[in-house]
Amino acid sequence: MIHLAKIDKYYDSKFQRTFVLKGINLDVKEGEFVSIMGPSGSGKSTLLNIIGLLDEPSAGEYSLYDQSVLDLKEKVKVEYHRNFMGFIFQAYHLIEEMTVYENIETPLIYKGVKSKDRQAMVADLLDRFNMVAKKELFPQQLSGGQQQLVGIARAIIGKPKLLLADEPTGNLHSDQGEMIMATLRQLNKEGMTILQVTHNEKFAEYGNRIVRLEDGMIRKV
Repeated sequence: MIHLAKIDKYYDSKFQRTFVLKGINLDVKEGEFVSIMGPSGSGKSTLLNIIGLLDEPSAGEYSLYDQSVLDLKEKVKVEYHRNFMGFIFQAYHLIEEMTVYENIETPLIYKGVKSKDRQAMVADLLDRFNMVAKKELFPQQLSGGQQQLVGIARAIIGKPKLLLADEPTGNLHSDQGEMIMATLRQLNKEGMTILQVTHNEKFAEYGNRIVRLEDGMIRKV
């Protein structure tokens, strides 16, 4: 499903080239749950952003379903994001002018899901995440953990084929973290391919395998 070959990401200054990723070779099969681990600054989020078509590599090959996705037009990338990928961001990226309910509902509107179906799907996730009482609040009225839960709900509500999760439990207390990881495991069992970046060894074990990055290179697969 995902094929990365000799992926580099670097930045050039006047006198030197600084590598964020170097020589990344990675294959992910459809239906896998892969955890990416490594110290801060090892390139984990950059790798996730390249896979999610939010960033471009400086060199190398990247294909999805045997089709190169480098040099895609922006319109095509938007279609991938809308219909194929879901993202859980460390920084939440919630829409400040929208309520909790509206933030979670937004991907379904883009997908053209009928209003009645949207209501049922949002209600289900609000209930599952114990957020029913918060549905009319705006992001700035929520704690960091609550904003994280909204971001996760928004990412998974459309049942994307590929879910990219950057520290999905980073701002949650342990019980919430366990609940989210159980939810991701269930979605994976239903066929969703998941790549998560995490510092939590326990939560990394929810994946089928762990990829370890160090200094921008894969050390252990």
